[in-house]
Amino acid sequence: MPVSNRRRRRPSGDRRTQEERRSRTRARLLEATVECLVDLGWSGTSTTEVARRAGVSRGAQQHHYPAKMDLVAAAVEHLLEAQRLAYETAFAVLPKERRNVEGALDLLWEVFRGRPAKALTELAVAARTDDELRPLCLDLNERILQVIKETFGRLFPANTLSDDLTDTMLRTMFAMFVGLSVQHALDDDEGGHQAAVLRQLKDVARLVVPEPGAPGTFTLGAPAATAD
Repeated sequence: MPVSNRRRRRPSGDRRTQEERRSRTRARLLEATVECLVDLGWSGTSTTEVARRAGVSRGAQQHHYPAKMDLVAAAVEHLLEAQRLAYETAFAVLPKERRNVEGALDLLWEVFRGRPAKALTELAVAARTDDELRPLCLDLNERILQVIKETFGRLFPANTLSDDLTDTMLRTMFAMFVGLSVQHALDDDEGGHQAAVLRQLKDVARLVVPEPGAPGTFTLGAPAATAD
């Protein structure tokens, strides 16, 4: 009786299920990596602890991400995209009267106080003295800034600021938020100082990026109008 050389094909449903399992395992590993970075810091993060928190075997962890740097590099990519999507989704469901630059800054401050942002800050600080980590984090600030600039462009397409001024303003805001988030991690804004800075930043932002239909725009460096 002849034996067929044809390989049996797996049903497409099996392939999808296998892909789904792989995706879920990777997601658990990446989320566990973020948790470790926040809770234990860079030096305390290990592949063993990540696998334990993710609830997967060491073999499964090594199959997807063989080394600690592989895990962290993938976690950074995961964080940047997940944060962007979460931010834009949160902005889209704000009440109409809050879908302005003030609402955008309030949401961004929530992002900077969140655990994912703390994980990125931990990496940036640790990279200063870690020769292995430094290459991964060398352009991390620029990549985060690029996400912020692209998101700003999508949320405020009617913005009339020049590209150079927009770039400078967003860099200034980013640097300010990084500093505020470090302070907040230490004192939870017990004295209300970070909230006061945020209120003042929103006051300036309202002038620089007025709401649609608002009269005129504020121009940095322009002479103040004088009464006749």
